[in-house]
Amino acid sequence: MADIDERFAAWVRDRGEHHLRVAVLLTGDWHAAEDLVQTSLVKLYRAWPKLRPGGDPDAYLRRIMVNTHRSWWRARWRRETPAGELPETVIADFADGRTLAEQVRQALRALPRQQRAALVLRYYADLPEAEVADLLGCSPGTVKTHTHRGLQALRVTLEDCYERHGN
Repeated sequence: MADIDERFAAWVRDRGEHHLRVAVLLTGDWHAAEDLVQTSLVKLYRAWPKLRPGGDPDAYLRRIMVNTHRSWWRARWRRETPAGELPETVIADFADGRTLAEQVRQALRALPRQQRAALVLRYYADLPEAEVADLLGCSPGTVKTHTHRGLQALRVTLEDCYERHGN
């Protein structure tokens, strides 16, 4: 059992930061991402001894994260109430890479959940369409549609931000 714990801990040290970044992009919120990763790692730890030798724990954790986030989103959606007006968004200056990265994260947060998940898994996690489709429980054609529409929406949002700042 100690060997299993050591292998799991080593894997988390090696891959945890990557999965946290994926979770931030999936959730749009650093604190929610930390909760998502922690919850998902607990689930992965329980299944760790059953993973096949040579199996891909990254893929297994991604599936856990997507499914957990989906269930959280469904639960939250049931509790949300519509607002009469959208909150005013703050647009930062594009002067440095951090600001641009924040603008991209903000634009990702504004996307519908499926489009955001498809873009994050397809382009950030660099997964093939078939694997993204499997993770999201849809067809590869649906993944193509979500990524196409998501990229269009990101372009519009980021171009608007860029034009507002006179660049």
